[in-house]
Amino acid sequence: MMSSWLFGRRGASGFSWSSTADQVTEGISAAGLTAVVTGASSGIGAETARTLALRGAHVVMAVRSVPAGEAVRDRVLAEAPGAKVDVMELDLSSTASVRAFASQFIDRGLPLHILINNAGVMAIPFALSKDGIEMQFATNHVGHFLLTHLLLDTMKKTSRESNVEGRIVNVSSEGHRFSCREGIRFDKINDESVYSSFGAYGQSKLANILHANELARRFKEEDVNITANSLHPGSIITNLLRYHSIVDALHRTIGKLVLKNAQQGAATTCYVALNPQVKGVSGKYFCDSNLYEPNEKAKDMALAKKLWDFSIELIT
Repeated sequence: MMSSWLFGRRGASGFSWSSTADQVTEGISAAGLTAVVTGASSGIGAETARTLALRGAHVVMAVRSVPAGEAVRDRVLAEAPGAKVDVMELDLSSTASVRAFASQFIDRGLPLHILINNAGVMAIPFALSKDGIEMQFATNHVGHFLLTHLLLDTMKKTSRESNVEGRIVNVSSEGHRFSCREGIRFDKINDESVYSSFGAYGQSKLANILHANELARRFKEEDVNITANSLHPGSIITNLLRYHSIVDALHRTIGKLVLKNAQQGAATTCYVALNPQVKGVSGKYFCDSNLYEPNEKAKDMALAKKLWDFSIELIT
C-alpha cells in the first residue's frame, strides 16, 4: 500500500506510522494485569481491547452501548477462547454514569494496572450534556477526568501491592493544535455564541494532554509508581466526522490512501500502555509509537494546574 511505503520509516522506538498494535506488543505478556479501556466497542478502542486481551490482560471494556461491546467481546473470545474480557456500561457525557461505573468496578475488588481514556466525540453540533457542560468538553475531558479521579486510589493500591508500574493513557489528537489562542476558554466553555465544532474539539484534546501532564507532575511529587502520558493515535477511517458530510466523504475516499486502519490506529495506545520502552516515562506526548512534541500550550504547566482546579470544581 502506498501509505505504508510513504510512512514506514521507523523512529527511535523501532516502530513507525505503519506499525500495528500486534507488532508493538509482540512478545510482551500482560498476564496478571487488569486494564480499563473506554470506548472499546468500535474503532481503535475495540482494537486496543482486543490486543491487550490477546496479550493476557484482563480487559474491562467501558462502553456506552453494551450490545456493541458484547459483540466485540465475542469476537475476541472467538479468536482467543481463554481471554478475560468484561463489558460494563459507561456514558462519559454523564457524571452520574461515570460515578456508577467507578462504584461498580471498585465493588468488584479488581486491581487496576492500566487505564486507557480512549473514548471521544469529534466536531459535533453544539449541545450540552446532562450536567450542563458543552458535550465535547464533557465527554472527551470531564468524563475521563472524573473516571481517573475516582479510580486513582485503586490504581495506587494496585501499584503499591503488586510493585508493578501503573499506566494511565489519555488518547488525545493532533487536533489539540487547533484550540483557541488562550488554550482553554474557561469562562466560555458553554457559550454557544462563540462555539466552533472543530475548535471545541481541539480544546478538549488539549485538555487531555494537560490532564496527563498534571497527573504526571503529581505522581512524581507523591512518589507514586504510576505514569501518565498522552498521544495522537493517527487519523483513521471512523464515523467521527459524520456531521460534516463533505469532509467525511473526502475522509472515506481519498483518505483511504493515507489514513491508518484500526490496527495501526491502536498501535501507539498499546505501545504506551504495554511496551517496556515506556517504563518510567511520564508526562510525555506520543505519535506513531514514538515521542513527539505537542504545541506550546500543551506544555504550559500553569495552564494544566488551572485546568485541574477548574475540573475539580466541575465534578464536585
